Amino acid sequence: MKATSAIRLSLAASVLALGAGFASAQEPVKACLITKTDINPFFVKMKEGATAKAEELGVELMTFAGKIDGDHETQQQAFESCIAAGAKGILITASDTKAIVDSVKQAQEQGILVIALDTPLDPIDAADATFATDNFEAGRLIGAWAKAKMGDGAADARIAFLDLSASAPSVDVLRDQGFMDGFGIDTKDAAVIGDEDDARIVGHEVTSGNEEGGRQAMEALMQKDTNINLVYTINEPAAAGAYEALKSFGKENDALIVSVDGGCPGVQNVQEGVIGATSQQYPLKMASMGIEAIAAFAKDGTKPETTEGLNFTDTGVNLVAGEAVEGVDSISVEDGLDQCWG
Repeated sequence: MKATSAIRLSLAASVLALGAGFASAQEPVKACLITKTDINPFFVKMKEGATAKAEELGVELMTFAGKIDGDHETQQQAFESCIAAGAKGILITASDTKAIVDSVKQAQEQGILVIALDTPLDPIDAADATFATDNFEAGRLIGAWAKAKMGDGAADARIAFLDLSASAPSVDVLRDQGFMDGFGIDTKDAAVIGDEDDARIVGHEVTSGNEEGGRQAMEALMQKDTNINLVYTINEPAAAGAYEALKSFGKENDALIVSVDGGCPGVQNVQEGVIGATSQQYPLKMASMGIEAIAAFAKDGTKPETTEGLNFTDTGVNLVAGEAVEGVDSISVEDGLDQCWG
């Protein structure tokens, strides 16, 4: 009797264990996407890509965003929510690439895969992987194009730099310094914005990556020098604001604007001559690849591999130019519109 009872208890325990395992196997993998804002078309498209891929793979996706570009505190709180919810992976476009590292470590200690999208962390290996545009190359392309477009006039250019934020996240530094490299400016310390001594540079102002910030930054620099004839902008919303400021000074036809993003409004601005050229990146691809990576990690612990020769996974960049120039690869506005977002 005792032996029979023991066998029954053992069988019951086995059934319960199998049932628990089956239930666990049916629970969806949870993932988080944390973006800088939820209004910038770049991040809207990123969310769209993550959402579509999560639905395809049966991943339960939670999304969070800062109130404005640079809102580190909201992103930090989002990490806490993701950890508490039992997320298996977190995709992050960090507003403060240094300050977020402590939150990243806390997540990793709980066995969570953390992937930086678009904006590498500082240091880059603080994340388990980075899926991004080669932001230095994106900047270099618009710098090289601007130099070729201006021809001999490049030697006497008056350049305005419309950067992202005072915290200078890696994406800010890489695009800024890439532009200088392409244009032929000595960057001094390539990891620092604003330490160069090239006499052609009028100055740097931050924009928060939006149109109003771009307008205010351009107005501030025009107060320093109304002869500005080349404007580098961190992204296309900032470029649109810069153009409006130039118009208010009656200088919209006297300055060449270059930018980075490749959103549909930005590419249309290239078509209309508001922006001379922009480097197009692919946020939907970044995010969908990120969800795929989290699903693979949840399945067997596989982590993403980097692109050969780089310390991140390159998701591609193309220069969209209103006018092609010799020596700088570019695609047409029509091709840019076929691949744009937003």
